[in-house]
Amino acid sequence: MNAAIFRRLAVPVVVGCFAMPAAVVAQVTPFTQAIAVAASGDEALSTYYRASNYEPLWTDADTDDRARREALLSAISKADLHGLPAGRYDAGRLRSMMGDAKDVRARGKLEVELSRIFLRFASDISTGILEPTKVVPKIRRAAPENNRLDLLRNLSSARPHAFMESLTPDSLEYTRLVRERLRLAAAVQQGSWGEPVEAARLEEGASGADVVRLGDRLAAMGYLGRSATQTFDAAMREAVERFQADHGLKVDGIVGGKTRDELNASPEERLGSILVAMERERWMNRDLGDRHVWVNLTDFRAKIIVDGETYFETKSVIGKDMPDRETPEFSDTMEHMVINPYWYVPRSIIVNEYLPGLRRNPYAHGQLEVINSRGQVVNRGRGFSNYSSRTFPFSMRQPPGPQNALGRVKFMFPNKYNIYLHDTPAQSLFQQEVRAFSHGCIRLDDPYEFAEALLRLDGVLDPMGMLQKYLNSGNNTRVGLVEPLPVHLVYRTAIAKPGGGVEYRGDIYGRDALILDALRTEGVELPQRSLRVASAAQ
Repeated sequence: MNAAIFRRLAVPVVVGCFAMPAAVVAQVTPFTQAIAVAASGDEALSTYYRASNYEPLWTDADTDDRARREALLSAISKADLHGLPAGRYDAGRLRSMMGDAKDVRARGKLEVELSRIFLRFASDISTGILEPTKVVPKIRRAAPENNRLDLLRNLSSARPHAFMESLTPDSLEYTRLVRERLRLAAAVQQGSWGEPVEAARLEEGASGADVVRLGDRLAAMGYLGRSATQTFDAAMREAVERFQADHGLKVDGIVGGKTRDELNASPEERLGSILVAMERERWMNRDLGDRHVWVNLTDFRAKIIVDGETYFETKSVIGKDMPDRETPEFSDTMEHMVINPYWYVPRSIIVNEYLPGLRRNPYAHGQLEVINSRGQVVNRGRGFSNYSSRTFPFSMRQPPGPQNALGRVKFMFPNKYNIYLHDTPAQSLFQQEVRAFSHGCIRLDDPYEFAEALLRLDGVLDPMGMLQKYLNSGNNTRVGLVEPLPVHLVYRTAIAKPGGGVEYRGDIYGRDALILDALRTEGVELPQRSLRVASAAQ
């Protein structure tokens, strides 16, 4: 046996406030030696077993250890229900190890392996399989981390089955996603939702084979009752409208290009979105705040959430689908709003978009002030033709006013990415279905009402009156929030509905495709069509 590992068995063990010599507490046996060797490369495992005097957690013959074994095997056997890579835990291999553990050394190795599998499963199901930023660099939040030593300690004193169940995220969203995963898995195994719709355009009054296909698919997806009609009637139009609303499309009851494409998506595609959403929900398995701002980038909407319910909601515009303009995902805290804000132009916009014009004409972009390092407005008459993007020494800002790029109010949650929510004079963009037009910040369709809702929650008795007073003054004014509010910028292409069903959105930045590929690489498997259905399709 390695001497260093042997010495670890002899160090004092801290129990409560008392340090007791290990020689008194734990006798060195082949079983304890096997545990010490097997756990030696893992600090949490080594610490736990030393502190517990190498008492088994799993492999004793008593009722408690047997219950823990059964609970673990039951939990990992359902790993695929949660979109986890079942092969990581391999219940069959663990059962074989149990059957083969004929001597105390083998039992010691089995003891540590069961703990190791438990810790991995606990981490995967509660905080995710992947490291978000490694898969998508624009995700700027780390997944929460479990204290592995605490997991072992807590399991040792808990009811095993209840403890295993407590590891899953406790959000209603996660529960609903698991339910939808089951429904979609059944659809995949049954084959498909029917033949695809091929017609370029279908609307009420149309008839023929494509209308039959449309009805079949709507019925299979739960939007329409089964019918033998070959005519696009009022019931079918209403079903199309419900489908369009659930997929972020223009609700007009007409099956055109975008609606047809979404209708023709397969159960496998939708299931992929659900698996990614479940992983993303595990990354957010933390206290979001009883009151918080929730901006789903793919949905182009911003919400104020109070006690799990939507208190206020408005359309939003997000960063353009370009590498340097995509809106990142992160969480921070909103501390204040600014009424009649200045717009301080980001350096990248100055040198890439404004400097070329200034070099040709020093009075170009006259809506902006050129500012020196002392905060003074620069006389443009001296010109800027001698400056390059590297040597241009000035900053630029736009004074408050109705045409200010930030509009009349901005909402600040100071962060290193220089991202915030704000008003905008470009109101026409909110009429678009896909609203990805900004340099990265988030524009709001109803910023005054958003501000009013925040101030009302903050205890202001006449929030709109207060807001109008500041707006009418024309002065740049900072308004602090008595109770700062968490802000979560998220990216969900599958959103569970409280009453059942799921809404889907486009993968505007391609991030979910990267995550799904990474999940598959880690061993997550999508359900396959049954052999009977597959044979019939051939």
